[in-house]
Amino acid sequence: MFEKMSYEALQMYWWGMIALLGAALVFLLFVQGGQTLFYKLSGNEREKTVLINLFGHKWELTFTTLVTFGGAFFASFPLFYATSFGGAYWVWYIILFAFILQAVSYEFRSKIHNFLGQKTYEAFLYFNGVIAPFLLGVAVSTFFTGNYFSVEKTRLVKAGSNVEAVIAHWETPWYGLEALWNTHQWAFLQNIALGLAVFFLARVNALLYVRKNVDDPEILARSRKELRRNAVLFLVFFLFWLIRLMFISGFAVEPGTGEVFMQKGKYFRNLVEMPVVALMLAAGIAAVLVGLYKGIFRDEEKAFWYTAAGTVLTVLSIFFLAGYNHTAYYPSLYDLQSSLTIANSSSSRFTLIVMGYVSLMVPFVVAYIAWAWRALDRHKLSEENIEREPEKY
Repeated sequence: MFEKMSYEALQMYWWGMIALLGAALVFLLFVQGGQTLFYKLSGNEREKTVLINLFGHKWELTFTTLVTFGGAFFASFPLFYATSFGGAYWVWYIILFAFILQAVSYEFRSKIHNFLGQKTYEAFLYFNGVIAPFLLGVAVSTFFTGNYFSVEKTRLVKAGSNVEAVIAHWETPWYGLEALWNTHQWAFLQNIALGLAVFFLARVNALLYVRKNVDDPEILARSRKELRRNAVLFLVFFLFWLIRLMFISGFAVEPGTGEVFMQKGKYFRNLVEMPVVALMLAAGIAAVLVGLYKGIFRDEEKAFWYTAAGTVLTVLSIFFLAGYNHTAYYPSLYDLQSSLTIANSSSSRFTLIVMGYVSLMVPFVVAYIAWAWRALDRHKLSEENIEREPEKY
């Protein structure tokens, strides 16, 4: 099956798989969004416990998806992994540290003789809820605005033979954090806007998930008020990012030579030249808007699934805009020709073939997650039934 595919087709396939994992991760960040709302939505300790258990039953899915996303990137596009995870490491260290705090907090918050106290672990959960979505959004935005790194190929002599090594260097002392004040094309505005958009989207999805899975009139009343505010903020930041993206210069790749050059309106061109991606983006935005309408004005439980589907479709299309149609998905502002593309940063053909067969297990994993999700969400949570939960956080 995969042996019959060309090297280029395998590279395209694996960028699609990375995009799918990234879309799933952004959707599952609703857990992080919920962690920033514990105090907003609860009026007493028991209501807060309901909310913590509601999102606590899903935190492993987000963490596992993050690890899988990183592992798939390492296997399919190792040069990106070496450049970004090895260069912009302050951003990734902070994100990973925030997720470690989340895991520890859910496991130890309610344990007897907890020497740090529940409030400390709840503060850790809030930190994870704010930092993880924001920095992940900033990191994805740099796919379009660029970073400061260089890549060089060096000949090494080992055991009497020449070996070619590819070495990446990060060219600033901030190691990724400079994305927050990068002035190239006012990139910091773009990066911060997407970071805030992902943060408020996570909160929106969390509020709709509360509407779907909590049976408590007081919590639901507070969630309706918060939904309006967060929906407006999400739309403002996301539309600013998307509209501005259509006008900035992008990082195009010459098909024949692989030379990277700046092209005005590159990402708008990508939409025009990839109508399927344009339709996917339009469908994703439309689904999110329908979900917001049903959640805010109709108070429907199904609103969550509309925004969930819209989130996945929108993030998929954003990844496609970044990598497909002869586009450098990880551009270098320090040395334009060091920019990473699907073609110059992927693993060998053999590795992509082997990983292709591994990817055939994904439907089975998705089916298991769907089964587990349904089992956990079979009954709505309330103050009355929280004590009967088999695993209480």
